[in-house]
Amino acid sequence: MFTPITTHIEIDRAQKRVRKDGQDIHLTSLEFGLLEYLCTHPNKLCSRDELIEQVWGERFLYDPGTIDVHLNALRRKMGFEKKQPIETVRGLGLIFRTERQVTHYTIDLCAFLTTWLTNHEAEIRDAGLTPQLHLTPFVNQITIAPEALRRMLDSILAALLPTAQAGFLRLSSRLTLQSFILSLEINGTVSELRIPIYGEN
Repeated sequence: MFTPITTHIEIDRAQKRVRKDGQDIHLTSLEFGLLEYLCTHPNKLCSRDELIEQVWGERFLYDPGTIDVHLNALRRKMGFEKKQPIETVRGLGLIFRTERQVTHYTIDLCAFLTTWLTNHEAEIRDAGLTPQLHLTPFVNQITIAPEALRRMLDSILAALLPTAQAGFLRLSSRLTLQSFILSLEINGTVSELRIPIYGEN
């Protein structure tokens, strides 16, 4: 039984079939799994590690870069544009965009920050810093443009690293009635990033 995903795409999960504009599209099992997982988590940033675990499972121990091979084939077969409906957020993962214009996405904060720290592992290590993550336990999903969040964190890190001495880089968070606050601390020097909530401008 086919289920509509967008006005153009529908999938049959039981038979692993896909149709676009009423025409069957032949996908491999991995291509289908990738499309199915992404489209059932619309507007959510899915990390490459998450996709490997959920789509590939224990059958393979592939490098996350392998996803690009299957993603390119999937885009070609489905006639997708480079950024729509599957958008690649550099260094962080993939998002299946719904057809309405979306500028903000729900992201798994712990996975996002773990990936971000991994992407900066060499420069953090070269500065003699050990990263620590202390997040508000009951807030793990936030809605924000992931590329904008990455750029903000990159700029904060670039500002703090030049004067860093060996020690700890702490990423922590707290929640107020107006904002969700991410803090980056290097040896006592703290920079905060405030993300408004509850409709605050």
